[in-house]
Amino acid sequence: MMATRLAARLGAGETLGDRVMKVDHAGEHGAVCIYRAQRWFARWRAPEMLDELDEFLAHERDHRARFAAELRHRNRRRCRSYLWCGLGGFVLGAATGLAGRGAIAATTVAIERVVLRHMHDQIAALEGVDPAAVAALREIVAEEQAHHDRSAEHSTGTGWSRLIDPLVGASTETVIWLGMRL
Repeated sequence: MMATRLAARLGAGETLGDRVMKVDHAGEHGAVCIYRAQRWFARWRAPEMLDELDEFLAHERDHRARFAAELRHRNRRRCRSYLWCGLGGFVLGAATGLAGRGAIAATTVAIERVVLRHMHDQIAALEGVDPAAVAALREIVAEEQAHHDRSAEHSTGTGWSRLIDPLVGASTETVIWLGMRL
């Protein structure tokens, strides 16, 4: 993986690590909103997934809190995209929650595929430059990988992956790109 893919427009006095923490914090807020909406609809459409969704939601809340703590430590405000990530996450979660198990799982796979690639790029770019950011990222990567892998087991053969993967993958890429540059 090449760290050269990581680019950002930084504000006055802002470091790359600051921006990464802001964007990842907003992304985790979006993930919390996705899982909350999916969980609400899964009560009817995929009740067998409730325990897993509760677990993933707890992880994402913890990730959001870790990034928020890092932002407080850096005396940085949250990303401008924070509320938009939450709104978009809720809409995506509601739509895929209504569609059921396969759509829920395919959404997690698509998002985590993109997020994991970005987190690995972020770690590579910040290694030796921002140890606190690298530590925060490393603490979270394993859980994000587990979400991806467990959801991949559920989405295999459902048909939802062919529809959701390109749409959600491209949307996730766009949100990250905008967050790094606005």
